[in-house]
Parts: sequence; structure tokens; C-alpha cells
Amino acid sequence: MDPRLLSSSPSQFNCARSIRAPRTSRWLPCLLGLLVVAQCLSPSFGQQRHREKIFAGWFEEWGNQYSGYSVAALQNNGVADRLSHLIYAFASVSAPPAPVCAIADPVAAYRDSHAPSVSGQPYAAPLYGNFAALQQLKQLHPHLNVLISLGGAAADVTAFQTAAASPQGRARLASSCIDMFIRGNIAPGVSAPGLFDGLHIDWEFPTATDKQNFTALLKEFRAQLDALSKETGKHYLLSFESPAGPKNYGNIDLKAAAAQADFLTIDGYDYAGSWDKQTNEASPLFESAGNPLLAQAFSIDETVKAYLKAGVPPAKYTMGIPLYAAGWTGVPGANHGLYQTAANLSPVLLADGSGLCVNPSKTSPSPGCDPILTPGLLAYSTVENLVDKNGYTAWYDALRVGATLYNPLTGTFYSYDSPMSAAVKTAYIKRNNLGGAYVWALNYDDSTGSLTKEIAAGLN
Repeated sequence: MDPRLLSSSPSQFNCARSIRAPRTSRWLPCLLGLLVVAQCLSPSFGQQRHREKIFAGWFEEWGNQYSGYSVAALQNNGVADRLSHLIYAFASVSAPPAPVCAIADPVAAYRDSHAPSVSGQPYAAPLYGNFAALQQLKQLHPHLNVLISLGGAAADVTAFQTAAASPQGRARLASSCIDMFIRGNIAPGVSAPGLFDGLHIDWEFPTATDKQNFTALLKEFRAQLDALSKETGKHYLLSFESPAGPKNYGNIDLKAAAAQADFLTIDGYDYAGSWDKQTNEASPLFESAGNPLLAQAFSIDETVKAYLKAGVPPAKYTMGIPLYAAGWTGVPGANHGLYQTAANLSPVLLADGSGLCVNPSKTSPSPGCDPILTPGLLAYSTVENLVDKNGYTAWYDALRVGATLYNPLTGTFYSYDSPMSAAVKTAYIKRNNLGGAYVWALNYDDSTGSLTKEIAAGLN
């Protein structure tokens, strides 16, 4: 490698640090230059052609009541054909003293007889809801691997800690989850064998005292899944959620844990969010000297380097890409709102971007609001209605690879992923021979699944 390239920066490719986003002619040379820089600076580039990539999408069990998004939408908008994996969020892990798997919302999961049909055929008793829809989706897309995620950010972590702390607890939890979701014994009188192709462990996140127990829990799941494989002749997938922050991934024996899994879902977002008083980029690929938090090394590239150095095989690393924005308000206009002290989180907007949601209550929200219904967050479907519209100006950070929006009248700032930043990220994935990518969450995209499809195309 030419040593001069190692000292190059994107500015040497005639890219400003922040550029206006709208016109392709403005950003295409910058994008091409960034790809060259990425090829030179990324941790482990190979000369081989990339393997077939994982492209997973998360489906929220609770995400369809207000927005109307359903499993059928994945068929109707063509997204299902672009996915290799669908991860269903979430199943519950019951609290101590004897943690076992449980259905989080039985109505949404298998009792809702009004769930839209995927294939056009009616669902048959006793299986309805999302699970029946997933069965039809799999029939139409035999290549699609469907996993169910256990736990999640809102889960009671003591259930995982208690189960993982003893051989008996690990065996009981793994057995109950496999019986319910892999063997398909959903509930008394309700059976759906073959519905799920694997399990995703979402323990957010083990502490330092859980380090060995976490690996032991994965080993137990892997052993029981492999034992079932001997009965059925089918390989069952095992994956787990892994954090981007050093304080959290330092509590996991990454090499040993990865050895038990088919792949890891590694956060590529929430590097900045509602916990921050200063605006920053929520999903940056790289760092830059302009970032006041540079010393924290909060970027995807730094996370990738750390995981590969720890012994995680590149082919098991899947990068998370958000289908939502992080936002703040009361933000000064300097630097287009980036790296500025904020007064508050951004308010919930109307989905068309024309104003504020009148009542963003999640129990009884007013109609037409952003589907996340949460201050400080905004679905990509709404973000699209703000790009150089409704008082907002779009900017692109060529050094860190991130898109931003700023409204000088309201002092509102958003950090998000655009088709431009997604293209650079997928190029990075391929050049580093990483396993692939995933999006959180499918129901945050627009009705056509446009950003999801852009990411899928970039991985091909």
C-alpha cells in the first residue's frame, strides 16, 4: 500500500466536511473518494470476492398496532425478497426463580384472527396473528431464515443472570425456548413446528460477573440445538446481540461467545442519543478530529477493529444500520447544529413532517404521528419528509459518513442514515469481508421499504 494513502483524508478528494445533500452531482465524487479512503484505512481488507452476505431485518411485535405495519407489508412492498434473515422481537424470558421462555404478547403473536393475510389465504385455527403470517411468508420465500429474539432492551436482565448462573438453569432455559419456538409448541393446543429456524439471544447486557456465564449459556443453547439437528437433519441458527460500547462488550468473551454463534448482531447505532446533552452523530462509520468526543472512539470502524482484534471472525460480524433518526431541539445553528448543546430532545412530529404530533401518548395517540411516538427519535419514513422540506436543510458529513438535518426556526437537529451513508457502509462491509448487515426496524422505513432495499442492493 502506498504510505501516502495512509495519511490521506477525505478532504484530499475535494470533499468538504459537511456538504449539502440534495444534488447527486455534488456528492458522487465525494462518495467515490470516501470508498477509496475506506479501502485504505479499514482494518482487514481481502482481495477475495465477498461471500453471500447476511441481510437481516427486525420485526417488532408491538410495532403494527398504531402504524398498521404487518408481516403482510413485507410481502406487499417486496422487502421480504431482499432479506436473508428476519428477526422477530421479542419473546420473553420469565423472571426468577426458574426462568423459561414465554410469549410476550399472545394476541399479537398467535391469537389475532384479523391479522392481514400474506398469501391471500385465510389463516386456520388455532394459529393466527404474526406467527401465522410468518408461516405464509416462509412458504412464499423458502430462502428466508426466521429467528425469534429472546429478551430485548426492556427485558428483566435478572432472568438471564439467574438462568445462566447454573448448569441446571442454563439447561432449563435452553430447553424451554427450543421446545416452544424450534419444536413449535407455542401454547396448549397451538403448534407451529418449523416456524423459526433459530434463536437470537438478546441479553442487554452481561456485567463483568456474567462474563463466563454468558458464554456457558450460549454453549448450552448450541449443544441443545445441535442435538435436535441430529434428530431432524436441519441446522438451527444461533445468534446474539452484541454492543458497540467498550464498557459493555468488554464484559463478553467475544471470541469464545462468537464460536457458539452463526453470527452476531452488533449495534451500529446509538453512539449518540437521548442520554446526551450535546448533539452528535448517532451512527458514524468513522471518527474525525472535529468530534469533541473523539477520545471515546465511538464509531462503527472502531467497533469493528475491536471485535476483529478480540478474535471475532469477520464473516460473523453483521453491522446494524438504523431506520430511524436521533434528534434534539433548542440547538444553536453553528456547524448546522452538529456538536452543539441542546435544550431538549426533539418533539414527536406528524408523519408528514408538517408539524408537531398533538398527542404522542403511546396508549392513545392522535392519528398521523410519527410511528415511534418517542421524543428524540424519528422514523425514516418521517425523515424523508424533512429532507430540504418543512424548514429543514439536509447536510452530509463526508468524514464520518453520516447525514444530518437542521431547522434554524425551531433549532431542531437530527442525525440519521441516508441512501448515501448506507452506500458507503455496505461498501465498507464488502471490502472488509464482514458477514453482512441488519436494520432496526423494518416498520420504520417508508411504505415501499426504500432504504431497506438500498442497503440490500449495496450488499449484493
